[in-house]
Amino acid sequence: MFADPQSLLAQGEWTQRAGLAQLCDALGADNIRWVGGAIRDTLLGVDVQDVDCATTLLPDQVIDLCRKAGIRTVPTGIEHGTVTAIFDDGPVEITTLRHDVSTDGRRATVSFAEEWREDAARRDFTINALYAHPVTLEVSDYFGGLDDLAARRVRFIGDARTRIREDHLRILRYFRFQARFGAEPDPVAEAACSELAATIKGLSRERIAMELLAILSLPNPAPTLEHMHRLGVAQVILPETGRDAIARLDELVMREATHGLPVDAIRRLAALLPTLPEIAGDVAARLRLSRAQRSRLVSLAERNIHDCENPRALAYNEGLENARGRILLLGGDLSSIDNWQVPELPLKGGEIVARGVSAGPEVARILRRVESRWMEEGFPARERVLELLEGELPTA
Repeated sequence: MFADPQSLLAQGEWTQRAGLAQLCDALGADNIRWVGGAIRDTLLGVDVQDVDCATTLLPDQVIDLCRKAGIRTVPTGIEHGTVTAIFDDGPVEITTLRHDVSTDGRRATVSFAEEWREDAARRDFTINALYAHPVTLEVSDYFGGLDDLAARRVRFIGDARTRIREDHLRILRYFRFQARFGAEPDPVAEAACSELAATIKGLSRERIAMELLAILSLPNPAPTLEHMHRLGVAQVILPETGRDAIARLDELVMREATHGLPVDAIRRLAALLPTLPEIAGDVAARLRLSRAQRSRLVSLAERNIHDCENPRALAYNEGLENARGRILLLGGDLSSIDNWQVPELPLKGGEIVARGVSAGPEVARILRRVESRWMEEGFPARERVLELLEGELPTA
């Protein structure tokens, strides 16, 4: 148990935000509580990203009271009771207390509630069901979340199987939270996740992708993926992945750290897949990745050992990030493209026409030949490009 959670919260930067004080004045201190991640992360000494607020007020009341106080709101999830208040020092999601009327593992039908404990009971893990009074910062803990947080224990509220059947995404969330905050795994939770792993297939592809990319964005997701594979969970979301792929991911993470590169979830996903563009395309479609994400994943899957022979030419053709990713995945040398700006060919088609070549396919062919030799020679200056052009022009 934390000796004095109120004092720890009082030291948090976010609890001093002017926007939160304004919101408290507008809605009334007894009608709201800060809830979830901001409290959990502050007590663990982790930087707080988002602040969430639970309230006994109905959404229409929240909007009206905020309007009267001059606070702009956006109805980001009003059908589920959520309104977002916009402040200069960061937005705050405000959600009316709820309880589940029915669930099917994919979505829940909710009804508004009046009791804080009732709202806490529908949350996933005990460490996410901590509420703090906005003025006193006194923490309300209904399910032993403070003890679990102190012990670094990720535990479902109530029966783990019941909670997973309510929302199958909680399986993936368990592994992500266990990686971030857990010490020893909870055997009850793990047994439930393993037993119900197949239910993940019933989730929307977008929700699966969101959690998978969040897991891949962990400092080192390889041990988590290995654990998920051992319990039969990873195979459900990525049947293309085996233990050898997870070993590749682990090697990639080490190379990223060596080069001081930021986390890149798509690059890490590529490490888990075979070097077959068609499979990468299928995975991207299955996960409903964006067009840009799909393009990157396919490019990374096209990697081959020849990429390391001329990294700058690769960067010119595929883009710097894709080239960096392909070479990292191959274990090659990045030094030639570190701090390198991809140049633009200092030659235009009009210049070829001006030298007597008729506009059309021949201009494009000459331009491609000059460009190819320019890359082979290491992107020399314009003077050399003009010499290359002279060598490609038809003789009289």
